[in-house]
Amino acid sequence: MMNTNYFIQLQQRITEGLSSVDGKTFLRDEWRKEAHEPLQGFGTTCILENGHVFERAGVGFSCVSGAKLPSSATAHRPELQGAPFDATGVSLVIHPRNPYVPTVHMNVRMLTAKPVGAASVSWFGGGMDLTPYYGWREDAVHFHQTCKDALAPFGADKYPRFKKWCDDYFVLKHRMNLDGKPEQRGIGGIFFDDFSELGAASSQLMQSVGDAFLAAYLPIVLRRKEVPYGERERAFQLYRRGRYAEFNLVWDRGTHFGLQSGGRTESILMSMPPQASWSYQYVPESGSLEAALYTEFLPIQDWLVSP
Repeated sequence: MMNTNYFIQLQQRITEGLSSVDGKTFLRDEWRKEAHEPLQGFGTTCILENGHVFERAGVGFSCVSGAKLPSSATAHRPELQGAPFDATGVSLVIHPRNPYVPTVHMNVRMLTAKPVGAASVSWFGGGMDLTPYYGWREDAVHFHQTCKDALAPFGADKYPRFKKWCDDYFVLKHRMNLDGKPEQRGIGGIFFDDFSELGAASSQLMQSVGDAFLAAYLPIVLRRKEVPYGERERAFQLYRRGRYAEFNLVWDRGTHFGLQSGGRTESILMSMPPQASWSYQYVPESGSLEAALYTEFLPIQDWLVSP
């Protein structure tokens, strides 16, 4: 098994940071997968529900090994499918109570495949992305600038590459936006997978992304958590959470990997919103803040260039 110290400490730092804003502590659920199960290993699921600021916040750590690497684990290494593997990482999804505070996702992970008769192969993945219900440009700029700053020590090409990777990945291919293009899940961020091109520094890049999460998200939470809202905003938040659930169940490779590998279902699905809704052929009122999400925020754009 790979060294787990970084991931355990990252989970602790993030849960402490979120608790300091919410005022409620996380429930720690430590679990273990035994040798007779398809997946072996251990982890800790930290969950905060019905908080003052966060309706659900889940931060999971896991360190597992399995006999057969699922196809969902790597898009670019099909030859490793079915090989024994180790996987260690931290993954989180935060669903805030106030509709003016965006949902956020972050994940950092390391995988090692051990094909029989060949050398082991290791790689890293991760990223973070923001999903607002009501948009503020300053929030989007702050989030993307923090992501860019985290990647800057590893080359000027990394942010534009990983931003595009994120935009291309977090899209609901079965849903169309008002402009007739596939609907983005949110305003993006950064995403990378199957990454090992920097050698030993690949791990440092992954850690820099994980370490940047609180700086990327908490200032936005603090700006928006007291904004007044009513039933209209809550209804729109629940409708958009339905889209979040659709992506996680239909398209998300992390969800598929966890379920296909025999992972712990309760921990895998902690990313789902506590409440969501669906409306048949909903169209936001023209000129409304709800419509602005679709016309001004969801379309892919460069947030770090002045409009």
